Amino acid sequence: MKSISRQLTLALVLGVSALSLPSWADEFRAGFVNTDRIFREANMAKAAQAKLEAEFAKREKDLVDMRTALKTASDKFEREAPTLSESQRTTRQKQLVDQDRDFQRKSREFQEDLNTRKNEELQQVIDRANKVVKQVAETEKYDVILQEAIYINPKHDITDKVIKALNAATAGNGSAAGAGASTAAPAAAPAAK
Repeated sequence: MKSISRQLTLALVLGVSALSLPSWADEFRAGFVNTDRIFREANMAKAAQAKLEAEFAKREKDLVDMRTALKTASDKFEREAPTLSESQRTTRQKQLVDQDRDFQRKSREFQEDLNTRKNEELQQVIDRANKVVKQVAETEKYDVILQEAIYINPKHDITDKVIKALNAATAGNGSAAGAGASTAAPAAAPAAK
């Protein structure tokens, strides 16, 4: 009799707990932010991309010109190699190898510099976006905002709100998109999708 009474009491406690769970779940608010969309669509991110393109355009053009000159010299060598003496052929090959090595070094330096500057600019966007996400979360009483998920119901996606708020904040800071971002408090960087 005691075991039946205990089982009945346990079932009653679990039943009451289960009934109160939905009311707790209704109060919990979760949101989701798609950082890839922020990087593509936010004005601040677009301005950062344009700034990088302008900053690195000349070096990129120089590399393209250098690659073209190297290809032209290589093609010319291939055509003329049969008529060159052994010493001329060796000298030209050495020149081509040196030019190629110089091109590879400059190309590597360019890529490293571009990646460094891109990370700096994106960090400013991330810092500002995290600040805006926190403001939206506090204003709209979200309990958690996720930046990466396997699946998210579109009703929980607040990316549009964040982009609008970020664009409004950027417009309010004037035309310099990065002006306010450098003073933003550091926040956890979002995981890239």
